[in-house]
Amino acid sequence: MSKVAEKSQSNSNNFFNGVKFFVYSLIGIIIFFVPITINNTSSILLDHFVTWISQTLPLLTKIFIMLIIIAGAIYPFIKGTWKRSTVDIIFSMFKVLGLIIGIMIIFNIGPSWLLNDKTGQYVFNFLVIPVGITVPAGGAVLALLVGYGLLEFVGVYAQKVMHPIWKTPGRSAVNALASFVASFAVGLLITNKEYKEGKFTHKQAVIIATGFSTVTVAFMIVIAKTLNLMTIWNLYFWTTLIVTAAVTACTVRIWPIRNMDDSYYDQPYEEDDTSHLKGMEKLRFAWSKAMEAVEASPNVVKNIWLNLKESLFMTMSILPTILSIGLICLLLAQYTVIFDYIAYIFYPLTWLLHIPEAFLAAKSSAIGITEMFLPSLIVVQAPLITKFIIAVTSVSTIIFFSASVPSMLSTDIPIRIRDLIVIWFERTVLSLIIVTPIAFIFL
Repeated sequence: MSKVAEKSQSNSNNFFNGVKFFVYSLIGIIIFFVPITINNTSSILLDHFVTWISQTLPLLTKIFIMLIIIAGAIYPFIKGTWKRSTVDIIFSMFKVLGLIIGIMIIFNIGPSWLLNDKTGQYVFNFLVIPVGITVPAGGAVLALLVGYGLLEFVGVYAQKVMHPIWKTPGRSAVNALASFVASFAVGLLITNKEYKEGKFTHKQAVIIATGFSTVTVAFMIVIAKTLNLMTIWNLYFWTTLIVTAAVTACTVRIWPIRNMDDSYYDQPYEEDDTSHLKGMEKLRFAWSKAMEAVEASPNVVKNIWLNLKESLFMTMSILPTILSIGLICLLLAQYTVIFDYIAYIFYPLTWLLHIPEAFLAAKSSAIGITEMFLPSLIVVQAPLITKFIIAVTSVSTIIFFSASVPSMLSTDIPIRIRDLIVIWFERTVLSLIIVTPIAFIFL
């Protein structure tokens, strides 16, 4: 091939890569962030799609959900991962319990305290079904938002602030953004891989895992929809992003993260220093990084399919535990005073912050460590400000035992359950302190 032909082909590739970057990223932004009114309901396109599916095909939806739960319950035993550790054994048993509960609810077999509209039916219809549809659907189209250079482009500009604020290297900007908008499971896989490649120290890997690998945008939509916050979706999303980042900036400076060692898994990786780049030079570098990402990405159909499969595996992993742990904790909240007592840990703070229905907010905060969606169920009937505060806090705390904790413990990043509980408590307190004034200002 002649040099002229090579240059022509290169220009053609650059042009099409640029088109992919703009078109796919724009479609992703529209799907996830632009409210559209359909049938007098203002929401984002993904939420409209999930609502249409669940209302149009209710029977097929329930069949799909049960198949996912069945697959999630038996998968650890097929792969043999259920016996890797005590944590794996415990959570595999919870998945089996989730399958049993799902069968009981579907076929209406069992006592009324388990199956009534405030417990079993509520968890299944208002938590399990929305999550079971939203996560795969959201995960699939998320490929458009994160798979064609947008995060890499933004990441170059975020590098300069990463180490001063969050004590992580510049390259973690993309990792942190991807973890936040994609999924905690995928984010943890990326973090674990880069930790083993020497790109993060032990402390930096813990900061990313516990500070940015929160639930997906799709999960946030489920929360917002449950609490009737979709009309203020952008306020909710960006507030959650800001609060999560602010809380992480605080936790990296206090125990236990502050005292964790900065040792590497193996040999450290040397990253390029881009702090000296300015103006157009930085823009060109950011553009080149975005184009590299586009060039490395598969075609859009394959990318969506790969993301869909990944999202389905994630849904399989979390849906049975959400059903079992979520229902158990909801039963404890409904029929016992356990979380009422734990709520007193947070009640002085929620009272001092003048959060409406302060004790309810404290109880919701306390229950957040078990399952990230349960706090929302507790405050469904609360005032808007309280619902907003809890919706943000339940996401920004990041750590919950039904899914994120076992995922973190299954990585090669050394971290103890005790430390995770302490970090969860710190993040809950800081989240409440930071989000409350925001809620009072904008609502």
